[in-house]
Amino acid sequence: MKISRIIFYDEPSVPEINLDNLIQFTHKTIGILPEKRRSILTYSNIETLKEIAASRIFKLSKPYKKHIPTIEEIEFEKKNVIDTSANQNITYYDGFELQNALGKTIPKNELGENIFHVIFTNKFTCTYDHNDYRYHGRALIASNPSIISTTGIIEAPAKPREYYIELITKSRQGVNLDTLKEKYKGTFLEYHDSRLSKIVEGYFLQALFFYETAQPFCDDKECRLYNAHWQKDLLYSQLETEGICKRHKEILEKIRIKTNS
Repeated sequence: MKISRIIFYDEPSVPEINLDNLIQFTHKTIGILPEKRRSILTYSNIETLKEIAASRIFKLSKPYKKHIPTIEEIEFEKKNVIDTSANQNITYYDGFELQNALGKTIPKNELGENIFHVIFTNKFTCTYDHNDYRYHGRALIASNPSIISTTGIIEAPAKPREYYIELITKSRQGVNLDTLKEKYKGTFLEYHDSRLSKIVEGYFLQALFFYETAQPFCDDKECRLYNAHWQKDLLYSQLETEGICKRHKEILEKIRIKTNS
């Protein structure tokens, strides 16, 4: 396929994404200057909001089962259109169901394969894994549109083992979560973390590679396409490496040539 347009949909409650920087990164990397739009939710109608509410997950150990959303759940999604920061507590959404619902807000004349849509959201996207029979948090739901979840970036990759050991062993003593986070500060991403603007570049590249090659990840920690399951690996591959590996550079150059031909 040949991408000629890229459209980013903002998540206003997370300004640390810094879409202006991502737009410049994209232009420099593949030669396309993306378009920035407001939150995808602002283009939704009541039917879309019902579908979003219906994509909620209530049992992480069970595969997705569609339910009829309650009035309260629909009202929450209505408020979320006006203020996306209303997500005070983490709500789980089936990533593919949410992707399908949000995709319906895109105008039909912009559904061509040459237009790549990337949606940023603070909704926590998850997918069900039939290998261990449970849902897992995801930072990226790839395809077109692709969804990059800021909550997924923070919650999906695991924090240091020592953090969890201390959290469990001291739980009976009434552990102070803020004190514990302060002890391990810097070893994992936090909400409104200034490092997010750099991290999302890597997730965008993964989304792009999936759309172009159906193979978004790399096994090399030195590559920004590395599929990190731990926060320390995410921070290393996105902040401390020099870019992408030789093999993926060659593929990226082909993508760049194709999109600009």
